[in-house]
Amino acid sequence: MSSIPRENVQSYPRPPALEPASLPITIYLGGLLVAKSNRALRVLETHHAPTYYLPAADVSAILHSASGSSFCEWKGKAQYFDVIAGDVIATRAAWTYEKPTDRFTPLAGYIAFYAGKMDEAWVGDMRVIPQPGDFYGGWVTPNLDGQIKGAPGTGHW
Repeated sequence: MSSIPRENVQSYPRPPALEPASLPITIYLGGLLVAKSNRALRVLETHHAPTYYLPAADVSAILHSASGSSFCEWKGKAQYFDVIAGDVIATRAAWTYEKPTDRFTPLAGYIAFYAGKMDEAWVGDMRVIPQPGDFYGGWVTPNLDGQIKGAPGTGHW
C-alpha cells in the first residue's frame, strides 16, 4: 500500500486548502484509462474527502460540455462534462472551474471527476470510494478518519 499519512477530515480547514497531491492519480471508464497524473492538485475542506483535480493535458478521455453549472462559495462557477471512453458515456461525470476565484486560480485548466461515475479511481495503489451522496466529488481513501459529509442527514454541517 502507498505510504500516505492518516488524515482526519474534521481537521481540514474552512475555507478549504489547495495543495499538490503526493501520489499519482489514475482513472478508468469502460475499461479504458481516461486520466493519469503525477501533477494533480487536491482541495481539502472540513468534513469532506479530498477532491482531486488533474491537468487537462493528463486527461485522455473525450470531454463533452454538459448542460448546467453550479456555484461554490470558495471556488466559483463550475462547468460540467460528460466523459466519453470508447462506447461508454458517463453523464456530468467531471467538472472544471474555468475562471476560479483568486484563492483557487491554480485550478484553472484542471478537471475533477466523480469517482462514483467512473469504473475505478486510484490514489497511488489505493482504490477510491466515492464521497457519500450524489453532490460532493470527494475521494475516500483508507487513510481518512472522521465523519465525511454527504450521507443523508449531513447536509446541515
